[in-house]
Amino acid sequence: MKKILKLIIALLLILVVSFLFLHRKGIPVSELIPKYTNEYSKFVDIDGMNVHYRTEGSGSPVFLIHGTGSCLQTWDVWTDSLKKYHTIIRMDLPGFGLTGARPDNNYSIDMYAKFIDDFATTLNIDTFAIGGNSLGGQIAWYYAATYPEKISKLILVDPAGFYDLKKGGSLVFNMARKKWLAKWLGKLDTKFSVNNTLREVYYDKSKISDKFKNMYYDMSMREGNREAFMTRVQSIEKDQTKDLSKLNMPTLILWGKEDLLIPINMLDSFTVIPNAQKIVYEKVGHSPQEEIPTESVIDAIRFLQ
Repeated sequence: MKKILKLIIALLLILVVSFLFLHRKGIPVSELIPKYTNEYSKFVDIDGMNVHYRTEGSGSPVFLIHGTGSCLQTWDVWTDSLKKYHTIIRMDLPGFGLTGARPDNNYSIDMYAKFIDDFATTLNIDTFAIGGNSLGGQIAWYYAATYPEKISKLILVDPAGFYDLKKGGSLVFNMARKKWLAKWLGKLDTKFSVNNTLREVYYDKSKISDKFKNMYYDMSMREGNREAFMTRVQSIEKDQTKDLSKLNMPTLILWGKEDLLIPINMLDSFTVIPNAQKIVYEKVGHSPQEEIPTESVIDAIRFLQ
């Protein structure tokens, strides 16, 4: 009994000391806007948020949706190629990037689907192709199942929505699922968690650039984003699913075989989608659009064309 008590006290001391040394204030968005916007960047008010987005190229519209803890820059290379054929529209989702937290603290999948619809309506776009990675993939297929008449084609890149909680998920993700720990983590410096997550996302660690490390760190430290991330993780098990067998639009599914966050066996959950093409990349992790952008975007171009 004494040993257990000593262990508890030791753990509490570790938590207190780490909190004192790692506690950091969030970065004001005003400091990040000059660094992470360009000539294509725009802002639009939706649900009380100043949503950051970019529109590039010409032709039929394609929405690209980023994943948890990410931002619209995850699609940079894809956009450079796709905008030769299409109008590419990407945004920082609520809770992430420069857009930041929602006033109502709602990060359910229903909210994200409605957000995409409100965003499309604001831009006067009625029909479009949509693609997404991870959480963005889940938003894409959930939106397509909710508003099938608005989606011409669907691209899923290691999509979320079906989970093997025993095998998948990053270290930070699994820690954030514990409510008491999430509140503590939401106040700490994210440098360690960002670097660790990137190492879990990429199979080829040599492709993790300092530029991306710094960007993901800055975006995670944007005021409100840490707390939003923790709230989003807490809501995952409450997310609803849709009957994917009813998706009748052409669908392309891309997956990194070495994905540690959403394992390749989760691909089986999407085999019910009719007319779905599936491509599995060997020796690639969770985000093919970042790790092998040139190869994966060629597959996307072929599919969209």
